[in-house]
Amino acid sequence: MISAVVFDVGETLVDETREYGTWADWLGVPRHTFAAVFGATIATGGSYLDTFQVFRPGFDLAKERQARVDAGKPESYSEDDLYPDVRPALSELQRQGIWVGIVGNQTVRSGRILRSLNLPTDFIATSDDWGVEKPSAEFFAKVVEAAPAPAGEIVYVGDRIDNDVAPAKKAGMRTAYLQRGPWGWILRDKQEVTDLSDWKISDLGELPEIVAAENVSVS
Repeated sequence: MISAVVFDVGETLVDETREYGTWADWLGVPRHTFAAVFGATIATGGSYLDTFQVFRPGFDLAKERQARVDAGKPESYSEDDLYPDVRPALSELQRQGIWVGIVGNQTVRSGRILRSLNLPTDFIATSDDWGVEKPSAEFFAKVVEAAPAPAGEIVYVGDRIDNDVAPAKKAGMRTAYLQRGPWGWILRDKQEVTDLSDWKISDLGELPEIVAAENVSVS
């Protein structure tokens, strides 16, 4: 039985092309160069934060975020940055009676933006709201606590193995690996994707059919 589906944010719901482009601009780096180093960093097992260190050693993300706010150039996204499958998929899941949540490693500011978009969801929270980040066990315990269902009836959807699929699986949830965005494409053939994902999808529109099929099979 699947009673709840919870979504990551970046590259799951939100296309971060514009966001990372503005970071390249902030660092004074050509966007193509920034993107290439970003991809190489992920492919070699590094943290995405290592990308910033390449161009600005000693880079402090929190401080730089505040500096951008102070300069009137804060990180931001809007309806135009949502992937086109987001609203239809979330709406159909709710139509099926599924509880829909959004929880990712995001700032308080990002949480406000998400809520302002009036997405078809039952719950939205961010790591900043909770004071814990993925991939910590505490984060995923809070996901289970927020959802009106036991862990085994929750599907967590994300584009990363390290931050999404692996820790959600460890918390007892079912998992859907979304093949899009830098992590989704670069790491798609890793054995962990096969071992830890209940489903591997390339479009959120696949989820309502998956959920319907699972729930019919146990009815």
